[in-house]
Amino acid sequence: MMPSTPIVRDLLLVGGGHTHVEVLRRFGMQPLAGTRITLISRDIHTPYSGMLPGLIAGHYDYDQVHIDLAPLAGFARARLYHDEVTGIDLERGRVYCRTRPPVSYDVLSIDSGATPAMLVPGARAHTVAVKPVSNFWSRWQDLRARVAAHTEAMTIGVVGGGAGGVELVLAVAHRLRADRTAHGRAAQALAFHLLTSGDDILSGHNCRVRARLRHALAATGVQIHTHAEISAVEAGLLRTTGGRTIALNEILWATHAAAPTWPADSGLATDALGFIRVDACLQSISHVGVFAAGDIAAVDDHPRPKSGVFAVRQGPPLAENLRRALQDQTLRPFSPQRHFLSLISTGDRHAVASRGSLAVAGRWVWRWKDAIDRRFMQRYAELPSMMPASRPQTPEQLDPHMRCGGCGAKVGAELLHAALAELVVPTRDDVLIGLAAPDDAAVVRLPAGALAVQSVDSFRAFIDDPWLFGRIAANHCLSDLYAMGATPHTALAIVTLPLAAPRKMQDDLSQMMRGANDVFGLAATVLVGGHTGEGAELSLGFAINGYIDEKRLLRKGGVQPGDALVLCKALGSGILLAGLMRGVCRARWLDEAIACMTQSNARAAELLRVHGARALTDITGFGLAGHLLEMLRASGVSAQVALASLPLLDGAADLAAGGIASSLAPENLKVMTAIDANGQARAHRHFALCFDPQTSGGLLAALPMAAADECVAALRASGYVASTVIGAVTCAADEPRLSLEA
Repeated sequence: MMPSTPIVRDLLLVGGGHTHVEVLRRFGMQPLAGTRITLISRDIHTPYSGMLPGLIAGHYDYDQVHIDLAPLAGFARARLYHDEVTGIDLERGRVYCRTRPPVSYDVLSIDSGATPAMLVPGARAHTVAVKPVSNFWSRWQDLRARVAAHTEAMTIGVVGGGAGGVELVLAVAHRLRADRTAHGRAAQALAFHLLTSGDDILSGHNCRVRARLRHALAATGVQIHTHAEISAVEAGLLRTTGGRTIALNEILWATHAAAPTWPADSGLATDALGFIRVDACLQSISHVGVFAAGDIAAVDDHPRPKSGVFAVRQGPPLAENLRRALQDQTLRPFSPQRHFLSLISTGDRHAVASRGSLAVAGRWVWRWKDAIDRRFMQRYAELPSMMPASRPQTPEQLDPHMRCGGCGAKVGAELLHAALAELVVPTRDDVLIGLAAPDDAAVVRLPAGALAVQSVDSFRAFIDDPWLFGRIAANHCLSDLYAMGATPHTALAIVTLPLAAPRKMQDDLSQMMRGANDVFGLAATVLVGGHTGEGAELSLGFAINGYIDEKRLLRKGGVQPGDALVLCKALGSGILLAGLMRGVCRARWLDEAIACMTQSNARAAELLRVHGARALTDITGFGLAGHLLEMLRASGVSAQVALASLPLLDGAADLAAGGIASSLAPENLKVMTAIDANGQARAHRHFALCFDPQTSGGLLAALPMAAADECVAALRASGYVASTVIGAVTCAADEPRLSLEA
């Protein structure tokens, strides 16, 4: 069955900032049929700026102040690409990224944020910048460890006298003194300095607010330096334009925002500071169909400070205008408020409220702020029900109810040729006929005396990124040959593309094949052809052809009593992908799973052979228990596995404990007739992971116990950091059994 609404438009969102998270939420609540949304974000967890001081002070944990983009993107049916944008081809409608191929768009929106201006010599090398928060968070943990371990007095400085700098120094002082006290060291041995280039702190706020915050700073022991414009930063030292020098052990940078260079370099109209100029509709003044919001944008008609408040308020009007742009409708202008409520925390659970001439403070203000912030975060954690998608105008040639079957369902020749033309396929002398000069079939020459080794696998897409899907599928299909000890040689692709506008289908095919071709290139494997057709959903597979000297052939059989069982990758990809479908897989968990699935097993196979592997297999659809039992039955032996030793992907055990499982898991559990596991083992957190189907999983080897530790060390040194000995072969058996031990 064909999809009811083919894709005819691409909305590309660059950056997962405060404005775009609301755009995603609104498109999730009311999808626009025929529109595909893609989000490219350098950070896959969006920090909510209003709660960052509370995170630093220790009042919140990481997940409480970050919006997880994976479930939000899933709710909006958006593709999430974890990458950093480096430029735009405005003529061709393509966005360039740091690690992946270009991404095409029909309508583009940019909300990638800004970073502190660090134009002062030495600032980048000798300070800790507050933004981007993803970088700051890890460096903040390191700073906390250094301060906690330091036995003598320390001096910490914050550069920037705006609300961000004031909140930062108060939060830092609160947390670091608590850390020192917890380690039995004098909290008062820490001194704090706040430096501002102006004649007072908080220049955008009324005098009563400034007075209250000066009092809070003084009570915390923070020394304020006004008229302290920094001219240079050295290791442990700040120099001002007035000739002063201030010695500091640690320096944090929280000055005014700066724009990245790529918007201006790409040709977008920008202001003098490099921020994208937009009109009252949030559309670029130089390019129709390109929008910007949040800190990266400068609204010509309504200039406002760089503040999360304004970014949040731009969410609804931006979502409306993007929807209108996608449907060729007239855009609606937006006029932001002139004054806004600012709630400034003071490190402890106390805050100051500022709006116009208003200035009130107290613990009740912090509780008020906390309630507002938690309600905001709840909007993106507890997502509402979706409405049916509005119907687009679909071109007649894309009518999904009039598509042919048989060879009439093949992808058009011109579309196929255009997509493949973007591939750089290497040539080799033993490929006589391939994609370089295609014919009805590929023709290859095998080395004299070698055995041909062949395998085929194919599956539907489980992530919405065709480039990554291509990389994972290629690695997955190559692993069968690595598990035999064979050398991959050539590959044939098996592709199904869902119906879409021809340019969209070409783009998806190109992205998938570029991802796969990158992997094949590293494996010295040549893509020589394949088959491409239309279908209900995206799927990809490969027939892999290789060769081997018969004496080097590895089988599932050959396991001997006393052998160690070594696993090279962590388990849990099936459960995490099931969690992704249900909107409960955190983005960072998915990121780790994708890194695992895109890791080649080639080097692992070499190392296992070098260390005497007697039998080898790759862990895929049948799960660890199923594939291990295949080895045991082929060898006539039994084995035991220590559940606590199993390496797991982050989040897999938590999801399993919450009842999440792959749809194949119940079928995999049928091998329980050959498994011994007492009640304690069955209750173990890792038990369900033994039956979890893996995509592009790790290799499992049986090798002499004496070589196991050296083998694991070599594997880990080569990047297989999860490699471990998970168990041992116990004895010969007419009816092999697998014992799972808690």
